[in-house]
Amino acid sequence: MVSVLDPVCRHAAATPHTIALRGGADQWTYRQLRDASVRYAGALTAAGLTPGDRVLLAAPSVPEFVVAYLGIQAAGCVVVPVNTMSTRAEAEYVLGDAGCSLTIAWHTLGPAVAEAASALEVPSWTLSPGAMVTGTAPSRVVDRDRDETAAILYTSGTTGRPKGAQLTIGNLLSAGEIGAECSRASSSDRTGTGLPLFHVFGQAAVMMATLTAGGSMSLLARFDPVTMLEMLRRDRLTIMAGVPTMWNAMLHAAGDANPADFAQLRVAVSGGASLPGEIARAFEARFGCTILEGYGLTETTAFGTFNDLDRGGKTGYTGRAVPGMQLQVRDIEGNECPPGTVGEVHIKGPTVMRGYWNRPADTAAAVSPDGWFRTGDLGETDTDGDLRIVDRIKDLIIRGGYNVYPGEVEEVLYVHPDIIEAAVIGVPDDHYGEEVAALVATRPGSDLSAAEVSDWTRERLSAYKIPRIIRFVDALPKGPSGKILKRSIDRTGLTRDPALGDVPVRRH
Repeated sequence: MVSVLDPVCRHAAATPHTIALRGGADQWTYRQLRDASVRYAGALTAAGLTPGDRVLLAAPSVPEFVVAYLGIQAAGCVVVPVNTMSTRAEAEYVLGDAGCSLTIAWHTLGPAVAEAASALEVPSWTLSPGAMVTGTAPSRVVDRDRDETAAILYTSGTTGRPKGAQLTIGNLLSAGEIGAECSRASSSDRTGTGLPLFHVFGQAAVMMATLTAGGSMSLLARFDPVTMLEMLRRDRLTIMAGVPTMWNAMLHAAGDANPADFAQLRVAVSGGASLPGEIARAFEARFGCTILEGYGLTETTAFGTFNDLDRGGKTGYTGRAVPGMQLQVRDIEGNECPPGTVGEVHIKGPTVMRGYWNRPADTAAAVSPDGWFRTGDLGETDTDGDLRIVDRIKDLIIRGGYNVYPGEVEEVLYVHPDIIEAAVIGVPDDHYGEEVAALVATRPGSDLSAAEVSDWTRERLSAYKIPRIIRFVDALPKGPSGKILKRSIDRTGLTRDPALGDVPVRRH
């Protein structure tokens, strides 16, 4: 019998005064974190919640998120974390779909969650600084089976309504163990992130890994590159975790800093999206640390592959299967592909979800009876067994019968010194079926033209891969983790211009 709180209880007993959490000026030791979580569990139990009940949690990356999250676990309940920017309609959907018995929302959030709870007649609590609860005695930690659901994380819903991925207690504990092993984390490590903890990357790969190793975790409630740099220096971080857009933003905010300014930083863990090689090389040179890319999904509790610390990062690759996990690239008939052949990535192991909440058909389509999960991602392995993610199957562009992988085109765009963000998408075209469109954000003061972007790609890509549509934007839409959201890009007016070839391009 186990609990997600077990690692915290273990360190609270062995090293009670070690710092577990840092949030600005606030610090929480492992003993304080354990005691606060158990008190929170007591309040939940006193309110009538029972093991298995679902509790919606909406809070930024603050220590109190961790207290409430672990308190829900200690009470034997299921946590349902949601984006802090959720609208009332989005919160209402999750509340109804998951059948939540309670909502908990950070005190500075807008009224969306409370209004959704009121509409469905679900009780609502406010999570305040200190995560204090009154009038209840500490609860005992409820032990459960490893295969019981601990959390339900709703996927982004790129097709249809969002689905709730059920992550078990075993999934989360395994993710913590794998994450700690991959980064070789120990109790002396100081990990920092600006990732949202309501997202699987922050929750499993950062929070669970840090608490499993017994180190400290520094949190930013909202990512800002300057503030992240300040936290890196102030807390003397040894490990950072983020997505490519964060590393890019920090590079541009670092000014004349050099590796000596960050001597204690040993590794940066990157995930959430493909890491352009140019950004990786520039970051390692500026910050003097190894940046290692990994690959995983919500349905695999953030883990699948990771680059090895000894070998270092291999540009363009996300590494081999992490300890305890298996990976295969399969063709359309389900046969394993040889190295160098693109197919769909499949993952099996202790972090693969239990299934989608109340969606048996979707679960059966995604997870085979023998435990293999279909990721929906296109990838290939090399002769070393390292995985390269080519693209999402649904993002693949087929132009005139030729396959164009957006990530390959984006990699070329990111190498340009004036381009700081890029997204490549397919748009309908009467002649070719689909046309390649590139949306780019440039550095301040740049006068880069569409013709120059076209020439840049023409020198480096086959003709059918060259963007014939180029639009300049101030910034690209991003999700809560900082990942660029291609589905949110405005495609209005994206048509081909024969001059580039395409229509006249203006800055928007």
